[in-house]
Amino acid sequence: MSNSGSNPRGNGRVQRRYLARRLDILRAAGKEFRVRGFAETGMRDIAAAADLSPANLYNYFRGKDEILFFCQDVSLDRLLGSLEKARRSRATAPEKLRAVIVSHMRCVLDEVEGSAAHLFSAALPARLERSLFAKRDRYEDGVRRLIAAGIRSAEFTACDPALAARAVLGALNWSVRWYSPEGPLTAEEIAESFADFLIRGLLNDADGFLRPATVTEKRRVARAGALVANAARVSAS
Repeated sequence: MSNSGSNPRGNGRVQRRYLARRLDILRAAGKEFRVRGFAETGMRDIAAAADLSPANLYNYFRGKDEILFFCQDVSLDRLLGSLEKARRSRATAPEKLRAVIVSHMRCVLDEVEGSAAHLFSAALPARLERSLFAKRDRYEDGVRRLIAAGIRSAEFTACDPALAARAVLGALNWSVRWYSPEGPLTAEEIAESFADFLIRGLLNDADGFLRPATVTEKRRVARAGALVANAARVSAS
């Protein structure tokens, strides 16, 4: 005697295929959101980008608000995963924070759904946004704890860890608004340079913790500094 519910392996494969298709739709939607804007993108646009019929798209998502929610939920899960990996490592406090910063920047700049999640975070209805608050708070608290641990170990200078965490996260999240893939630096170079800038500002002994930069890295940092300064001027204008 058998039935379709008695094969967990088969059900697992169906669930994995379903999730993989949702992620494909998510990336296609993220690209459309970035090109057209969230308000201007319709479900038909997303369906065409994902190579689906509009009717089939509704089998995966009930609307674009749900897609944007999924963007943010998936991105937060990735950020929390990177944070936990850094927390469990045997690295120093600066190395742990560097890993978190670089992973965050990759999510924001390199991953389509991550950039869409941060760029259009204000577009999510309050009823959906409320369910993400716990994950956001957990992530911010985790970054604060990393900084606090570095202060206790005297690797970081004495400061308010909550304020420092918000300054770091604010700088990282704002980067999606000025970053251009056609710019002089890759997302990876910007991630590494931001980690240099942000960690150096927290260190008790910057020269003691940071290895000497190569000529190439010095040029990279100089270009990144100019890019950050330009972004600050644009946001202030």
